[in-house]
Amino acid sequence: MMTRRRTIMASLAAAAMTSAMAADSPQFAGKFNTEQQIKGPDCLALQWSQQPGASYGCSQAQLTQWRATLVRWRAERLNQGGYDDKRYRDPALAWTQSSFVQPQLMAHDRYFYDPVAGQYTVGRYLDDLRKRYGGIDSVLIWSIYPNIGIDNRNQLQMIEQLPGGRDAVRRMVAQFHRQGVKVLFPLMPWDTGTAEAAQPMAPALAALMRDIGADGVNGDTMTGVPEQFSIAAEQAGRPLAFEPEIAPKEDQLGFNLMSWGYFDYPYALADPAVHVSRLKWLEPRHMVHVNDRWQRNREHMLQFAFFNGTGFESWENVWGIWNGLSARDGEALRRIATIERAMAGYLTSAQWEPLAPMRQFGVLASRWPRAEGTLWSIVNRNEYNVAGEQLRVAATAGMRYFDLYHGVELAAHANPDGTDSLAFAIEGKGFGAVLALPGAPDGATVRLLAAMRAMTRLPLAAFDATWRPLAQTMRANPRTAASAAAPPGMRTVPAARFDFRVHGVEVEGINMAGVDVQFPWEDSARRFHARALDIAAFYIDTYPVTNAQYKRFIDASGYRPRDAQNYLAHWHGGSYDAAQARQPVVWVGPDDARAYAAWAGKRLPTSWEWQYAAQGGDGRAYPWGNDWNDAAVPVPDRSRAPRGPDPVDAHPAGASPFGVMDMVGNVWQWTDEFQDEHTRAALLRGGSYYQPQGSHWYFPQAQRLDTHGKMLLMAPSMDRNASTGFRCVRDAAGNGARQDATKVTTP
Repeated sequence: MMTRRRTIMASLAAAAMTSAMAADSPQFAGKFNTEQQIKGPDCLALQWSQQPGASYGCSQAQLTQWRATLVRWRAERLNQGGYDDKRYRDPALAWTQSSFVQPQLMAHDRYFYDPVAGQYTVGRYLDDLRKRYGGIDSVLIWSIYPNIGIDNRNQLQMIEQLPGGRDAVRRMVAQFHRQGVKVLFPLMPWDTGTAEAAQPMAPALAALMRDIGADGVNGDTMTGVPEQFSIAAEQAGRPLAFEPEIAPKEDQLGFNLMSWGYFDYPYALADPAVHVSRLKWLEPRHMVHVNDRWQRNREHMLQFAFFNGTGFESWENVWGIWNGLSARDGEALRRIATIERAMAGYLTSAQWEPLAPMRQFGVLASRWPRAEGTLWSIVNRNEYNVAGEQLRVAATAGMRYFDLYHGVELAAHANPDGTDSLAFAIEGKGFGAVLALPGAPDGATVRLLAAMRAMTRLPLAAFDATWRPLAQTMRANPRTAASAAAPPGMRTVPAARFDFRVHGVEVEGINMAGVDVQFPWEDSARRFHARALDIAAFYIDTYPVTNAQYKRFIDASGYRPRDAQNYLAHWHGGSYDAAQARQPVVWVGPDDARAYAAWAGKRLPTSWEWQYAAQGGDGRAYPWGNDWNDAAVPVPDRSRAPRGPDPVDAHPAGASPFGVMDMVGNVWQWTDEFQDEHTRAALLRGGSYYQPQGSHWYFPQAQRLDTHGKMLLMAPSMDRNASTGFRCVRDAAGNGARQDATKVTTP
């Protein structure tokens, strides 16, 4: 029996030899110079320079010639690469061929984990997606970037140390499996500066994925995941589906069964073209997830996916920045994914015919023939509704036609030339699907028709297409009991009108609405913040809280966090080593820090209080002035096994104008906390001594006083880290109520 690959190759070679060739190879397009798409023929576009009397659109001969070019090119490329399709034939990996909708799930999403209950809320997360866009087939769980590099935990440890550890992660993965969802985790090849793994990455990753029951791996920034990873997974007894972020080349197609599609979306009123997915054309069983993380209108992405019979990366929580699908995009995704799931067998057809002949300008289709019938996936690239004859087919006795999108049977109109015409409506920028069957539909198709008939009672135009950022709120920071004088170990910071100017240092998101945080006086989150604030006098700890001080708190209060995972992970036997007494306490989360502050009659500083205490009133870049001073901070540690922070009093040259010490370059310091519907985050100030090398993707430093870091929060076990500590403040007497930041005025 011939393999599927041999069948494909034989049919393609025969077609190539019998067709006239327009060129030796197709024209390509795509982001990152990866040639992810094959351009459609130029005749699809309006030609303003055409001679009088010329018509618009492609003739049948032009389309046949263009497709013949593709067929010949595909046969040549697969033959040159010695293509082996064995993994596409592996039953353990067959799920990839129908995994049409896959979100990248930030593990920090509040719909996914409840830190109060200490539980993964998989059901809540999936119910939300079903409600908004019909659900998912697989999920990429992302717990690593952008927090990686805050300390030296490597990428595998940031999976293993998810709340509850491996056992809880294994149970969480099983929850997804019970609801029919496959689970992937990421691989970061650039993570070469954190703790070194005990064994090479391929077997280490394979062992971890096997242990937690994962189904696949996404290769972040990778142009193809090397075959050694597939081999390691198979040797470990659990084959994994690998999905590089960037489209692999032909010689890697056989062991990268999925990929992300960073497509170009050409559209002008004169050019309605849809490009063909290069990888999908080369191997129709390859699953591409069309992806553009910052695109607010997914209209073009969804049309390109449906035309190509590919999947969609329904990524909304982008590193804690919410870029949600509009109601229209969500409803469009629900509809096309419902059809794709039901017709998955058609969408891997080796006889796929992109740009099948259609009757209306700007209405484009792919034809997917199988032995039992033929499917057309159709998009209307026009801005207006198009009705009337859409499709003309050879008349075939007993053939029945169904408008899958609207869930109704079509009446074919016989033409004198022996063809049948099919007429139906497609709304502007909308979708269509036709199924031809040589008889009555089976039960599954009948159910699909009923579901689509109900689903499409309203046009997509009836759904709101507006994009809106999520509103954030800042956690309240209640006033302390007031002191008339500075308590021991604290410095006085006088009242002032402070010019608060600061910006976030996130690697991604440029200056889009929703990036960074939303202070109470702002109407949306944004990267750059500026406000004149009337700050009442307060007292601030001269040094960050040390291990010795924190131990006294534990002994006096009996404090034990409910979630103790990673709590004081640098201590041994319930205490610190003698050499650590004057080092700042780390491995404490914001709740642990607030518990200490409450015991001490203090609170955490707001971000502007911290900055004013460090900067004074002259806007300086560093506590000691505007020029960097190596002597004022610890020596940076760029190793993979950092030494730990310096004692808090080791660098007196780093004093601020108010005599506050150790504000920059030793350990990050907790300040304000923010949340929106999906994400919590804390502002970290001052940077740290630990600076992993090898990649710009690590958590960026913010040692200038006009910058802050934004750390995503999930659970105490994940929030605690080896490079973040804290200091406290207390309100001063005689100042009245502390200024409400929502009521301050601008200059």
